[in-house]
Amino acid sequence: MAGDDLKEDAQEERRADARVPLPAGYRQGIITAITVLLGFSLVFLRYWGFELPGTWTLSAELAAGLAVVSVLLQMFALWRALQVKDDDESEYKVTLRWFLSSVLLLLASLAVSGLSYFHMTKF
Repeated sequence: MAGDDLKEDAQEERRADARVPLPAGYRQGIITAITVLLGFSLVFLRYWGFELPGTWTLSAELAAGLAVVSVLLQMFALWRALQVKDDDESEYKVTLRWFLSSVLLLLASLAVSGLSYFHMTKF
């Protein structure tokens, strides 16, 4: 029985050692970055979807769809960043991956929308 207690104590120590808290300011920084990008994304969607004159093309719909998915991923990353458990380094890294994927989707959306707009106005 004493051996089992020692094993449990060793496992608890490993779990406590595995948790690495973030340095001060990291969570606040990622939350700020997500909200700034989310604000830009929503303004872009409003302009692209409602204010830009012209007819919808397949590339315009693709750009809007990518932007919508990016906004959803940004909201999910923001939700993760606001969780208390995100103060742990391993959880924070997962949140950063979600945020990075939303940024890449937004960049793809902007590239497709730029090409779509260029094609629409050029011809």
